[in-house]
Amino acid sequence: MDIIADLHTHTIACGHAYSTLEEMVRGAKENGIEILATTDHGPRMPGGCHPYYFYNLAVLPEVIDGIRVLKGIETNITDIRGTLDLPVAALKELDIVLAGMHPLTGYDGGTEDENTEAMINAIKNPLVDVIVHPGNPEFEVNVNQVVEAALNNDTILEINNSSFRKSRAGSWSNCLEIAKAAKKFGLEVIVSSDAHFSQDVGKMKKALQLIKKANLEEKDILNTSIERVTEFINTKKKVRAKI
Repeated sequence: MDIIADLHTHTIACGHAYSTLEEMVRGAKENGIEILATTDHGPRMPGGCHPYYFYNLAVLPEVIDGIRVLKGIETNITDIRGTLDLPVAALKELDIVLAGMHPLTGYDGGTEDENTEAMINAIKNPLVDVIVHPGNPEFEVNVNQVVEAALNNDTILEINNSSFRKSRAGSWSNCLEIAKAAKKFGLEVIVSSDAHFSQDVGKMKKALQLIKKANLEEKDILNTSIERVTEFINTKKKVRAKI
């Protein structure tokens, strides 16, 4: 299975990554990635980017050294209402908006029902394209409810390769359940590196092993196709433009 787009990556600007955008682009090129989304953390993340950073992404060209670069963000879900940590005016101008739950950003988790409510409220937000690392065991959710909500709101769920490293230990079983539910309900997912270093762009070995175990095929993975990624991004941007 060939992954052509890495839609969740970070640069040194986010406060805890180690490569510049140009270095990340070089990593994408070396690792066979044709579309790179730069999605640094929202301002509520300790050390994260100021809102001005995201407004100013407009200065970036669409193509850098032959790689299509999507201008995005990994927003923080800051409360049970699914509130995001960047103004609507800034979110509307981005190519891709990821949303996820992170400790120390406003919402530190609750019961499974509370976490599910917070995630579904973010899913229902038309500004949101992708829910990242939904299998994080720090924020247990009702998988079937989340998958159904994503399907009903044209939102993608992510299988995050970095979740199977030190950052979110214990995610495998939750992510496998999510992948199997996505297959059952017919929901597309993305597979992402969540790279914080240029050499890791496009590296998704563990995530792809999980995808195979869940019997997901190429047609079930959005970022196996330039055309499908482009169509999804363009469709969601049109929705955001009307808000």
